[in-house]
Amino acid sequence: MTLEGVPAKGGFFFKREVILMPIYLMLTTLTDEGRKTVKEKPGRIKQVNREVEKMGVKILSQYALLGAYDFVNILEAPDNQTIARVAVELGSRGALNTTTLAALSVDEFINGLKKKK
Repeated sequence: MTLEGVPAKGGFFFKREVILMPIYLMLTTLTDEGRKTVKEKPGRIKQVNREVEKMGVKILSQYALLGAYDFVNILEAPDNQTIARVAVELGSRGALNTTTLAALSVDEFINGLKKKK
């Protein structure tokens, strides 16, 4: 949770609370079946994105990769349970495998280190 300045009438500023949702990185690799699907129907990627959004996860960014992984997705989800449900649902279809990582901004990381024990 952070506080943010917002312009108000007359040039004054007030603080409002902004609730930040957790960020996750989902690395995916396509299976043989998944590669075949993407080759034949590349638009399927966007269809799956819409399905993920309906499960309560916002896709902030998505990139195709060269290397050990085929895609990286930067996601926003309300909690670990939601992102786990998405990973299991996608993986159960047999078209891809996922590795999901929770992410902290550098500021969140530094602030966490500063907190007293």
